[in-house]
Amino acid sequence: MAETTQAVTGSHYKGRPLGRILIRMGKVNRAQVHEALSVQKNRRGPIGQILIDLGYITEKDLQFALAAQIGMEPIELDRVDIEPAVIKMIPAQMAHTYKVVPVAHDASNNTLSVAMASPDNFHATDDLRLLMGFNVRPMIAGSDAVQAALNRYYPEDAVESINDLIQEISQDDHFAQFEGRGESIDLDTLKDLVDEVPVKRLLNLVLLQAIRDKSSDIHFEPFEDEFKMRYRVDGVLYEMMPPPRFLAMAIASRIKVLANLDIAERRLPQDGRIALQVGGHPVDLRVSVLPTMFGESVVLRVLDRHNVSLDLTRIGMREDDLKAFHRLMNKPHGIIINTGPTGSGKTTTLYAALNHLNSIEVKILTAEDPVEYDIDGLIQCQINSDIGLTFARCLRSFLRQDPDIILVGEIRDLETAQISVQASLTGHLVFSTLHTNDAPSAIARLLDLGLEPFLLTATLEGIVAQRLVRRICVNCKEEFSPTEEMLLELELRPEDVEGRKFFYGRGCDYCNNTGYRGRMGLFEFMVLDDDLRELIMKHASTNILRAEARRRGMRTLREAGLLAIYDGVTTIEEVVRETIMEEV
Repeated sequence: MAETTQAVTGSHYKGRPLGRILIRMGKVNRAQVHEALSVQKNRRGPIGQILIDLGYITEKDLQFALAAQIGMEPIELDRVDIEPAVIKMIPAQMAHTYKVVPVAHDASNNTLSVAMASPDNFHATDDLRLLMGFNVRPMIAGSDAVQAALNRYYPEDAVESINDLIQEISQDDHFAQFEGRGESIDLDTLKDLVDEVPVKRLLNLVLLQAIRDKSSDIHFEPFEDEFKMRYRVDGVLYEMMPPPRFLAMAIASRIKVLANLDIAERRLPQDGRIALQVGGHPVDLRVSVLPTMFGESVVLRVLDRHNVSLDLTRIGMREDDLKAFHRLMNKPHGIIINTGPTGSGKTTTLYAALNHLNSIEVKILTAEDPVEYDIDGLIQCQINSDIGLTFARCLRSFLRQDPDIILVGEIRDLETAQISVQASLTGHLVFSTLHTNDAPSAIARLLDLGLEPFLLTATLEGIVAQRLVRRICVNCKEEFSPTEEMLLELELRPEDVEGRKFFYGRGCDYCNNTGYRGRMGLFEFMVLDDDLRELIMKHASTNILRAEARRRGMRTLREAGLLAIYDGVTTIEEVVRETIMEEV
């Protein structure tokens, strides 16, 4: 094998036919290649897979030949001793996540040679270039050899932790010179600091851990005497070990470099994005940089499409809620509003609805700020107020694009509300969001914007209010008896819950000892009928609308939360935190 492997080196076979490369490797002869070509004429398919099916080559042989075809060199990892300094150039967590092993580093042109098992693992090389700043030279090795090398050089029990790296940086004399310099670091020094390997390693570890823990946001916050790092998981912020204060500017600037922002501009807010491929699936990081008294506060919103279910049956709707939502979605025209505070899952619910409606017969246009997930089949438009591309302007153009369904990211002003109404009146189904506490409050909000009651009642079909509560971890779920005080928080008496079971999460490794894992939605559906429309025309108060909607079967957010508690899915604390008892 060593001889045939050596024969397939460099770019000598780059772009050559696969069959010829396999012949030169000594894996097949001409007659076998011709046989495979004959089979290919009849049944189609890649010739490499046909040769495997015929039993002439193995999967490993094909990988090496494909690598040679794109100019990658093979490497026998078990015959190479890699220097410790080279190993330290890629953090252990990154090496395991991307399944790559650094082999050699050429300092003259900053080229890092890395061994990988798959010749089409382009995402790993792209992310290494972006996150670590190397020119990457990929090499091919067997998957068993790569795994053995990972176990040898990056043993699982010795994976570098964020705390270890922070300790190492804190004790480094080179970094100590920046202590107390605050914002006085000049641009050239800052550029050098941003390119320091420990700074890159620390940021990469924080990003990978946050993505692995399914966090939704990562916060880097400078204060007068400290620099905090926090990340939000299932709606709750957790603090990491704080790095030294002098790293604040370096980390903020490193993020700005990755997001193609201006590192020299420290006075104005900036927004950008970083696109990664982690564990084989795409992850978008939305970057927001905000100047503060003590430096730049940076928040990264993690948009992991792999971690978000765009299936209506999996977002927490009860069966009757799902039927009501399907009836709303299948209306030929009208406006459907989804309301709730920031971070309550409105966007995910609307995307799930559009995903359900998405078919070849339907044209769907969306105006969003920002576009959070790109979905095949949807025409998505990014709002940019700086150049005058507002929701209202986008909507006007949408009506000339012959749409069937329109998503307006948010109704923020009267103009957007009026054009949404026009779209609805001309036969389009319009989805949008508002920021109100519950479904009936959305009526008051739309009227407050200046929308005429007769237009609102003519077009509005339904309002969905929602909240997110944490699910009890299934791994450490235990039954318990709530105290009278806990029941009072829900305005219940012991006799009200007789025979009911209550659960909580004890805390385990699976849920990071929080007792919770994942989140689910609580929903409040207010479907408009003639009586409710009559009340709106008479300018009825929100309390009267709420009472009438409840008489017509609307389940409030608090009532939806109680059902989730009785189902053993969430806890009393979560429902009390996210919902309020409605006055009747």
